[in-house]
Amino acid sequence: MAKWVYSFGDGKAEGAADMRNLLGGKGANLAEMSNLGLPVPPGFTITTEVCTYYYDNGQTYPGELEAQVDAALGQIGALTGRTFGDAKNPLLVSVRSGARTSMPGMMDTVLNLGLNDETVGAVAEESGDARFAYDSYRRFIQMYSDVVLGVEHHSFEEILEIFKENKGYTLDTELSADDWKVIIERFKALVAEELDEPFPQDPKAQIWGAIGAVFGSWMNQRAKTYRRLHDIPASWGTAVNVQAMVFGNMGESSATGVAFTRDPATGENALYGEFLVNAQGEDVVAGIRTPQNITEAARIAAKSEKPSLETVMPEAFAEFDGICKKLEAHYRDMQDVEFTIERGKLWMLQTRAGKRTARAALKIAVDMANDGLITQDEAVLRVGASALDQLLHPTIDPDAKRDVVATGLPASPGAACGELVFSSDEAVEAAAAEKNVILARVETSPEDIHGMHAAQGILTTRGGMTSHAAVVARGMGKPCVSGAGSVRIDYRAQTLTVGGRTFKRGDIVTIDGATGQVLAGSVAMLKPELTGDFGTLMEWADGARRMKVRANAETPKDARTAREFGAEGIGLCRTEHMFFDEGRILAMREMILAESSEGRRAALAKLLPMQRQDFIEIFEIMHGLPVTIRLLDPPLHEFLPHTDEEMAEVAQAMGVEVERLRRRAHTLSEFNPMLGHRGCRLLISFPEVAEMQARAIFEAAVAAAKKTGAPVEPEVMVPLVGIKKELDVVKARIDAVAKDVMAEAGVTIIYQVGTMIELPRAALRADEIAEAAEFFSFGTNDLTQTTFGISRDDAGSFLGDYQQQGIIEQDPFVSIDRDGVGELIRIGAERGRSVREGLKMGICGEHGGDPSSIDFCETVGLDYVSCSPYRVPIARLAAAQAALKARKDG
Repeated sequence: MAKWVYSFGDGKAEGAADMRNLLGGKGANLAEMSNLGLPVPPGFTITTEVCTYYYDNGQTYPGELEAQVDAALGQIGALTGRTFGDAKNPLLVSVRSGARTSMPGMMDTVLNLGLNDETVGAVAEESGDARFAYDSYRRFIQMYSDVVLGVEHHSFEEILEIFKENKGYTLDTELSADDWKVIIERFKALVAEELDEPFPQDPKAQIWGAIGAVFGSWMNQRAKTYRRLHDIPASWGTAVNVQAMVFGNMGESSATGVAFTRDPATGENALYGEFLVNAQGEDVVAGIRTPQNITEAARIAAKSEKPSLETVMPEAFAEFDGICKKLEAHYRDMQDVEFTIERGKLWMLQTRAGKRTARAALKIAVDMANDGLITQDEAVLRVGASALDQLLHPTIDPDAKRDVVATGLPASPGAACGELVFSSDEAVEAAAAEKNVILARVETSPEDIHGMHAAQGILTTRGGMTSHAAVVARGMGKPCVSGAGSVRIDYRAQTLTVGGRTFKRGDIVTIDGATGQVLAGSVAMLKPELTGDFGTLMEWADGARRMKVRANAETPKDARTAREFGAEGIGLCRTEHMFFDEGRILAMREMILAESSEGRRAALAKLLPMQRQDFIEIFEIMHGLPVTIRLLDPPLHEFLPHTDEEMAEVAQAMGVEVERLRRRAHTLSEFNPMLGHRGCRLLISFPEVAEMQARAIFEAAVAAAKKTGAPVEPEVMVPLVGIKKELDVVKARIDAVAKDVMAEAGVTIIYQVGTMIELPRAALRADEIAEAAEFFSFGTNDLTQTTFGISRDDAGSFLGDYQQQGIIEQDPFVSIDRDGVGELIRIGAERGRSVREGLKMGICGEHGGDPSSIDFCETVGLDYVSCSPYRVPIARLAAAQAALKARKDG
């Protein structure tokens, strides 16, 4: 019989930490903590395989599941001395999700399950605290109705707020048991009115409703969005964890909290977290009440007047501190834990690897390696390569004038500036219009995931350092200021008011996630300093990786940035970008308009010294590092004006008739220019262009070598080759020019002529092409376009639908399609090297900065990847991780 349920508790468990694929992260870690002898409320995990079965079989369950759940509930009852559904001695449970990868707040939870009109009285009598019992019951009705029955949360909140207002109460804790009884009746009346049936009283019906809701939430919109943003496959499914309830809301000797074993924002080795006295866990992360610091040191640093857990419950704190140290040493990583203290007794509810900023990840990894807890290679693997992007963005200039209008909590570091918006949908719309925005909310919820992703930064008026906004923003690398309590947001008026000042939708504000400050207007920013822990980890990464990392750069500024970030050469210098400068476009247009070879040469002669100077500067900056220069690629019509107004201006500047210019533009126009007269096809039709560019490259190589004393070995790349003879024709021209320049300068130039493999035919005939090509650079942007038959400029209109419907998992223009485009790269690499042993190969499309694509390049055995300058550190780390993974797998 298949096993669908795994139990844990009382110092033992049927599962373990290495079973996260089956038990989900939460279930695997609850089992592990039980095995470690830690105080974990007993429970059981329904496996992720049930989730898969549920969706594969019309949202039904395996036949054996019900009996296994009943047996597991009986086991919890035996350990707690209670019986599920018993009127006199009821067992209450929580029902939580637990995917194999943490998805905070994305899926549903139900607490206090098992309460009904009868059992609530038994709980009141046994606990000696009627207020606690009825507070727990109203929480259960509210949560169950929202999660399982679909009655919206805010409808219950409205009832509660009106009641509090009429009674003159401010906090929920002011309500008595009798008050809660009134609220409960109103809550049940709401459910009956909304659903035409009463709130379910049968605990067994309650638990199966909750289990179904958790499995159902795996496919809710916010979970789908989170999975898409974090590349989590839908096929993984979620587990369901059912656990005996422990209560942090049983008076002043009870509490609940969330903590990290190190600071998740900075990486400092100090316990970091928040708690609330007389509360349940949802209260801490929901931002409804302002939480208190766990340690006394943190309380002092925060200048809080509310006592720390260390002071309020010293014995429980000491035990908790010891457990945190034990968990971190056991897992050899910073942990994110949830705990409850029930009348002085500590219970551990969860542990998982804590989400952290890139800066914290670096510090934690380097510190743990230096302390001998992990190896240097493990440290390299610990830092997500994509997360480094967080460190490559500006921070506020310390000398800049700050017009501080409010201060909240520094929830996620970094600074961001943009227009104020007050809803996630507005943030997405503004981002689509290429505007930078700051999303301002009273508090964020999982439904805001799309807006948080679109915004440059997030500002909330409620919530602590472990609120939804803070945790998600840190995971995304977005600056966030949370809990800015002096700020008032009016959604209806679309305004933010603080200290007598009002900011409207569209007004510019800046947030500083490092200080918690909210500033009026735009503030000057500084580039990050990539030293310290960053430098240490990158040194370890460079020692581990096999592939080189180059940059795509065509200006001196790009080249300098690339070197600052550790690029080992230029893998793609696009020469056409150099022709669009104001002083050059006229000569380029003269060349296009010329009707003879002589006329074209005359115009190109004007461009030669300009292009040569570009190459000299780049060669000097790269100082002996390889530079791959791609000859002219785009179709000529791109250089001509398009509107009548532009035509008239250009014609006047060039001294030609408008009609002639228009006629030429019409002649050059193509229905599908990306598949038309471009790349090597253009160079074959107009060999003068290849000759001018080759001369500029070789003369620059001579000049730069003379000036720097470092040898320059240019790599000349011919684009869009699909037939070997195309390369033969263009290469002959390049070689002839090289010979002339060497004779004129009296020096020998070492150079290579290669091609971009960006057409399926080129990949398939790579063995023939390699007879002429001395290197290959896979142009993955065009190879993806030509393989799929999709224009990357238009694909955004439908690829999102493809991802949502599961047709594709990732945008193939973001991450290499391994099965199709990747197969062509693999074929091209194998066939190319079968003819030319040791053929140098790399990629230079946008995929060169994508960690998943870099991992693929390692499996193919490419020599280098090339990416935008700002992604060079990401590529360096990803290449190291790919190499370490390959060694482990090999």
